[in-house]
Amino acid sequence: MDKHIENSSDFLGLTVNDGVQQPPMINPYRKKKQKAPTLSVDDYVAGIFAKNMTILSQAVTLVESTRAEHQEKAQKVIERCLPYAGKSVRVGITGVPGAGKSTFIDALGMHLVNSGHRLAVLAIDPSSERSKGSILGDKTRMEDLSVAKNAFIRPSPSAGSLGGVARKTRETIVLCEAAGFDTIFVETVGVGQSETAVHSMVDFFLLIQLSGTGDELQGIKRGIMEMADGIAINKADGNNIEKANLAKAQFKNALHLFPLPESKWLPKVLTCSAYEKSGIGDVWDMITEYVTFTKGNGFFHEKRQRQAKYWMYETIDEHLRSNFYNNETIGQMLQDFEHLLLEDKISSFVAANKMLDTYFSKM
Repeated sequence: MDKHIENSSDFLGLTVNDGVQQPPMINPYRKKKQKAPTLSVDDYVAGIFAKNMTILSQAVTLVESTRAEHQEKAQKVIERCLPYAGKSVRVGITGVPGAGKSTFIDALGMHLVNSGHRLAVLAIDPSSERSKGSILGDKTRMEDLSVAKNAFIRPSPSAGSLGGVARKTRETIVLCEAAGFDTIFVETVGVGQSETAVHSMVDFFLLIQLSGTGDELQGIKRGIMEMADGIAINKADGNNIEKANLAKAQFKNALHLFPLPESKWLPKVLTCSAYEKSGIGDVWDMITEYVTFTKGNGFFHEKRQRQAKYWMYETIDEHLRSNFYNNETIGQMLQDFEHLLLEDKISSFVAANKMLDTYFSKM
């Protein structure tokens, strides 16, 4: 029997045809996504030495992972790469938000790439304290550098670590150096205490400043000024040139008030315009002059040794903290003592000491 009753002889002159068959909800021609092959330590190391940017990116992701098995593999990769690291010039770049750090890095980076250098930029992006998310938009502001052949840009979320820079950034530097990058830029978030962390992993610390924003020295911490090996006053273009030169004089006078750094290098103040690409070469000349000067008096090597020792202690602190908070007994005690604290039945110091005593007694 026809499934359309309208086609029977009772309905003369009426014919009903079957409709168009509906396609399946899932595209039958769509290829299933292939799962990325799991790389071994040898695969990672070989890819890094071969300057394979895809494998280098995967290795950095491995370093940033918090999973125990990933960390174990990452440390083996780093250990294999370590003998081939340390041959680059590491430059830390900081400045207040809006100073044009990313645009400046784009201009200086292209200057280096066009001169035959291989550049890696590690841009630390601030994570939201509320959502823990990051925009990771620095790469979009480095329009030329992001498509340059000999440049590698890696934005990383700060993930709430001190100052936005964790031990993982230093380990990433090792991987980049093993991949043949002769210059490493580490851009800080420009807020909080990130400058201290970056200063402990770079050779030259560059402070990007602006002019025409009122009192040029207002809001500049003495500590940051003392850490800076050089200051570049950005956006010295158009009607702002005169203000930039005035700011330059003010910063130079301020630097003369500080004692001479351990490096015996007197920090310089330069003006530049990342937008007009003017004065960029002078900034790099200042950095190379500093490297030559500090290598000559032995401070360059001494500083690297000091930094290696500093990061050994930082790694110990991080592992102890992680082990403490991941302890099941401590986890339960934390909840109990939090309630007691809120009810004013115990003091913060007593609660902390009791948990520490429990932790160390079980070790």
